[in-house]
Amino acid sequence: MSLLAVALCLFLASCKNKKENTETAAQPETEKVVPEDLKWSERMMLSEIERFPEPTKLDFATRARWTYTPGLVLSACSRVYEKTNNQKYYDYIYDYANTLIDSTGTIDTYKLENQNLDMIKSGDVLLYLYPKTKEERFLIAMQTLDKQLESQPTTSDGGYWHKKIYPFQMWLDGLYMAEPFHTRYAKDYIEDEAKKQEIFDHAVLQFDLIQKHSRDEESGLLYHGWDESKEQRWANKETGNSQHFWSRGMGWYGMAMVDVLDFLPEDHPGRERIITYLNLYAEAVTKVQDESGLWWQVLDQGDREGNYLEATGTSMFTYTFAKGVRKGYLDGKYLNVANKAYQALLDNLITVEENGVVNLNQCCAVAGLGGNPYRDGSYEYYIGEKIRSNDPKGTGPFIMASLELDK
Repeated sequence: MSLLAVALCLFLASCKNKKENTETAAQPETEKVVPEDLKWSERMMLSEIERFPEPTKLDFATRARWTYTPGLVLSACSRVYEKTNNQKYYDYIYDYANTLIDSTGTIDTYKLENQNLDMIKSGDVLLYLYPKTKEERFLIAMQTLDKQLESQPTTSDGGYWHKKIYPFQMWLDGLYMAEPFHTRYAKDYIEDEAKKQEIFDHAVLQFDLIQKHSRDEESGLLYHGWDESKEQRWANKETGNSQHFWSRGMGWYGMAMVDVLDFLPEDHPGRERIITYLNLYAEAVTKVQDESGLWWQVLDQGDREGNYLEATGTSMFTYTFAKGVRKGYLDGKYLNVANKAYQALLDNLITVEENGVVNLNQCCAVAGLGGNPYRDGSYEYYIGEKIRSNDPKGTGPFIMASLELDK
């Protein structure tokens, strides 16, 4: 090869290398919309805001609606705001209430006559905002939710029906939906002492009745639903209970106990009973924790085909145990249970995208009893419901657990 040919080859190779280097340099790193040097509580909250820029669309909604899932995530958001003072979080919370509550205090998409306990949960947003804003419409909306609970139909012994369309039925979910709101509302907004006491007593009664009707003496776990009439196809003809111990059902109940204790007076006679129930619960739930640290969708059947390790219930248990220990309701050993579960979530069910957005995977999307199409409460039903990522019934408790453990 001539010297000229060699020189030409070298020149072309040099140009190619320069072009490749330029192209490599021109590819910028993916911009982090969620910084990775923040605590997990903020990382998940910012991820939720990225996924759902409109808080009324939390839970993958196609239209704005008043329902429990935004209330759950926004309660978590309020705690993140209190820790960080980042205005972005406060504005996100405010946007939900501002969008759905008009100048007269009417709640858009809410119907009191449905007597649906799920609709009470977003009242927590109003309890948070009203003292800061003093906007009369938020107070009126809270009074509407209180009116619902005053008129909510009950079982013969005083337990709230879960919804008007589910007569004579108490579900574990309902205690978290209604009681933390009602006790806090009574504490802060009911001036009549006798009336306030009546609300506290009625809240405690709900826990007494769930323990009485839904707790399995052998395992200490609680069945998802109880039908006083025993007419539902899912109900045991002798006990009225549904068939299985559902992870998130138990999760709702645990969070209800640790949260309601924030507002129940120290000298209320029911307080110690709820703490006793919480300790029995912690013992039973710990016994069915998988060796990985997570919990199964159907709690006591981890070795059964089709069952899976589920994120929402695990996040709820983690929060319940961590808060229970911090507040002195539970023995310190349960902090180890919470830490093990939290690490298992990070190791197995949390993924982070290139842009920093955090995902919580393996969430049961929904589960209930009865209705149309009919949900029979069978094992096949619970494992057969849709599984998705970033369900707010998991992300909200994950944020709260992250704050409790300061991770």
